[in-house]
Amino acid sequence: MRALYKPAAAAGLELVERPEPSAGPDEVMIRVLRTGICGTDLHIESWDAWAAGAVDAPLIPGHEFCGEVVEVGSAVRDVRVGDLVSGEGHVVCGTCRNCRAGRRHLCIRTSGVGVNRDGAFAEFVVLPESNVWVHHEQVDPDLAAIFDPFGNAVHTALSFPLVGEDVLITGAGPIGLMAAAVCRHVGARFVVITDVSSYRLELARAMGVDLALDVSRENIASAQQRLGMVEGFDVALEMSGHPSALPDVIANLNHGGRIAMLGLPAQPIEIDWGKVVTHMITIKGIYGREMFETWYAMSAMLRSGLDIGGVITHRFPAGEWAEAFATARGGRCGKVVLDWTVL
Repeated sequence: MRALYKPAAAAGLELVERPEPSAGPDEVMIRVLRTGICGTDLHIESWDAWAAGAVDAPLIPGHEFCGEVVEVGSAVRDVRVGDLVSGEGHVVCGTCRNCRAGRRHLCIRTSGVGVNRDGAFAEFVVLPESNVWVHHEQVDPDLAAIFDPFGNAVHTALSFPLVGEDVLITGAGPIGLMAAAVCRHVGARFVVITDVSSYRLELARAMGVDLALDVSRENIASAQQRLGMVEGFDVALEMSGHPSALPDVIANLNHGGRIAMLGLPAQPIEIDWGKVVTHMITIKGIYGREMFETWYAMSAMLRSGLDIGGVITHRFPAGEWAEAFATARGGRCGKVVLDWTVL
C-alpha cells in the first residue's frame, strides 16, 4: 500500500510503499478515504523536541481519518464490511483502574494511533473494534475525517453547562472554531473568540460567533464593554496554549467562573493563584475525547443541525501531501484534509 512514512527519528516524511496490515481476531481493517492534518502531525514531520520525546519512529503517522471497512477479525461483533467509520485515536489498556471504571479516556497506558503505533496516513489502517466509530447516518467523508478534533472541541465545550452563559474562547484554530459552533448550538448567550490571525477571526465570524477579537489590537475587557456584560465571562475554553491566554482569561471571569483548558502550554504560565482561590475559579484539564460519550454527542448534534463544515478550508489529493502540510503550517487555513482515493 502507499503510505506517508517516517523511516527514522529525523525531520521529514516519505510517500512510499509499505506492507498492508492485516486484522487480528478483534480488529478491523479500514480502507482510508480521507485524513485530516493536525498540529501533532506537523510536530512529527518537523521532528521537534516534543516529537523526539513522544513518538516511536519508524512509523506511519496520522490519526484523524475516515474510511470504509474492508475486513473484520473473527471476534468482531458489531462492525461490518462496508461500514463508513472514523477511529478513536487513543487505544487503551482495558485493565487499569480508570478503564475498568468506564473512564477509558483517563487510561494510564494509552497508545496513540499515528504516534505510538502505525496510523492513518496510508491506504489502509487497522484498529481494535473497540476504537471504531460507525457512522450510521450519512456523513460527508471530509467531515467524518475530522471527528477526532471535533471530539476535542465537544469534550472541551461540554465540560460545563453552557445554556445562557457567556463564553470566552482563546484561540481560533480549527478546534476553537468548532467549539464556538458547539457553544452557540447548545444555547450559550454570548460567544467571544480571540486570536491574532485575521484569517481565522474571519472564519470565526462566518461560523457565527458574537465577537471575534484580535488581542494584538484590543483587550478582552473591551469585549465585555461592547457586549454590555457587567460581571465577566461564566465559562472559558483555553485552546491556544499561549502563555498570556490563561492569565487574561482569569482576569475576565466572573466569580465562580470555570475554565476548560485544552491548549498545551508552550512554556510556563504565571497565574494569579490568589484570584483563583478568592474567586473560586475552576480549572479543568482536557485531553482527547470521552470514550465514547463525546462521540455520541458529536453525532447527535450534527443530526440536530450543528454545522461545522466551514472549518474545512483546504482539500488536497494525498499525493500532494507536502503542499498540504505547508498550508497547514502556514496558518492561513482552517482544517486541511487529504483525499486518499487520489494518489
